[in-house]
Amino acid sequence: MIRTENLTLHYGGSQILHGITMQAKAGEVTCIMGTNGVGKTSLLKALAGTHPRSGGKVILNGQDLPVLRPQDMARQGLAVVPQGRMIFPLLTVRENMETAYALLPRAQHRIPDEIFELFPILKDFLNRRGGDLSGGQQQQLAIARAMIMKPRVLLMDEPTEGIQPNIIQQIGRVIDYLKARGDMAIILVEQYFDFAYALADRFYVLKRGAVALEGTKQDLAKETLRATVSV
Repeated sequence: MIRTENLTLHYGGSQILHGITMQAKAGEVTCIMGTNGVGKTSLLKALAGTHPRSGGKVILNGQDLPVLRPQDMARQGLAVVPQGRMIFPLLTVRENMETAYALLPRAQHRIPDEIFELFPILKDFLNRRGGDLSGGQQQQLAIARAMIMKPRVLLMDEPTEGIQPNIIQQIGRVIDYLKARGDMAIILVEQYFDFAYALADRFYVLKRGAVALEGTKQDLAKETLRATVSV
């Protein structure tokens, strides 16, 4: 579904990503792992267009994409659940979800029933302001907003960060559901090892902005992966 070839990224004079080559397939969860500061979020920003890559390729469904603005990458089918959730605090839950309509034809300007089946609390809180929700509820809202965009690639940055355990379990079930649908590639940046390992099909471990270890769950021993991530 999506792959990169020798992707690089700079912040000013500092090179953050060094030749990242990876792939993520529809119907799979591809997990990007590593300690803080190794470039995981920067990789998602390069894919989403929120920080332009310096070099290399991003190929979506066989199409070599130029460096595009975030809104144009979204139109290509990439949706982001960002770290920190980025909910509009003064908009209602309904209005936050309706911001996804900007990428959809008018005939599709509706909140699908599956959103409320997956996140019942959002139906109860439709008229509550986003800033009044708990962290876990905001994370559910951020995922729902991304789903409404009907993405081909879903980028998720630390979805368990600061979330209570029961909501983490629910988010895991939602990711499993989206994977089983088979119509999107899911790229997950996650430091909660057991959560990530349970969900992922393929792993890329970053160190100093480069891929230090990669492989499928079948290829990699769990303890080898854990040890590489924790170093």
